[in-house]
Amino acid sequence: MPVQQVVFAEELAEAGLESAIEEFLRARGEGDVRAGVDPAVVRALTELALAGGKRIRPAFAWWGWRAAGGDPAGERADSVVRALVALELLQCSALVHDDVMDRSSTRRGQPAAQVVFAGRHRSAGWSGCAERFGDGVAILIGDLALAWADDALVSSGVSHDMLRRAWRPWQAMRSEMVAGQYLDLRAHAKGEDSVPALLRVARLKTASYTIERPLQLGAELAGAAEPMVSRLRAFGRSLGVAFQLRDDLLGVFGDPAVTGKPVGDDLREGKRTPLLVLGLHLAERTGRPAVTELLTGILRDSGENPVEESTVDRVRQALTEVGAVDAVERMIEEHTAAALAALASADLRAGPAGQLGTLARVLTERDH
Repeated sequence: MPVQQVVFAEELAEAGLESAIEEFLRARGEGDVRAGVDPAVVRALTELALAGGKRIRPAFAWWGWRAAGGDPAGERADSVVRALVALELLQCSALVHDDVMDRSSTRRGQPAAQVVFAGRHRSAGWSGCAERFGDGVAILIGDLALAWADDALVSSGVSHDMLRRAWRPWQAMRSEMVAGQYLDLRAHAKGEDSVPALLRVARLKTASYTIERPLQLGAELAGAAEPMVSRLRAFGRSLGVAFQLRDDLLGVFGDPAVTGKPVGDDLREGKRTPLLVLGLHLAERTGRPAVTELLTGILRDSGENPVEESTVDRVRQALTEVGAVDAVERMIEEHTAAALAALASADLRAGPAGQLGTLARVLTERDH
């Protein structure tokens, strides 16, 4: 079942998330243009937000809210949906900044923001470096998305008490996102070869702001008791790591027509993922010098030298042959099982529990 079908189950679709996103982007964008923000900058952020993301974070927040007793037919449902817009904008901020840091050329099947604005610089014949201009504008777009995310939460119409409770996970989520991104950059720079350290990056960079904290935010909006919040967070932590490990596999083996990103980008960047580091460890342990040399070269170059498609194919074959792919698949299964065990212990009503369980299975078995 495609992720989109699960995220937009009838209840969430009827709650009007997509309309809420569109309405906020229109109103906020018009206001910022009047205030002097270049329409091209606003348009770039708006188009990214509407470019078909999976809406994973709002989905988990919604079902966290429902798990804690939120009523989709109640008077607070509309304001809760408007609050969830903040999660999509926080994701946009992370994506734009991530593309600059990783030198990614595409996002959601379209040229990345820095590529678009570098192209405009060159086409107009402006002075200076087109790439630096593109990077600078992309950073500002990401900053604008973060500001809009805060605005979306604060202006959603939830009560003061609901906002006060939601603000705790919201603050933690923003800080953990930055912490995880820094650790990712540092792992790349220092040549991190510890799989546990790389899993910690996954927990902070992905698990926290993708699943764990959105679940907590939704539960807090509904006034959940601490035991339920704790179990939902445990579910989200384990599931988020499994989600990132699946993403690592798709980054090397996925179909670009489905993922919307060039496959092999992690290899071209020399990005230290658990998949690549495990592959290197297994090659060394089993006495595969040719594979060790190949993977060491990929990690050592760290994106400084171009990687040919034929090399990407060789790395795929090597990772499969030494057992790294199977090892990561087992890790995904283990983290998913831990997540589902935590979910079962939360003693939720059948509806929310079933939706969260379905989301867990789809996200860890997905092809994009």
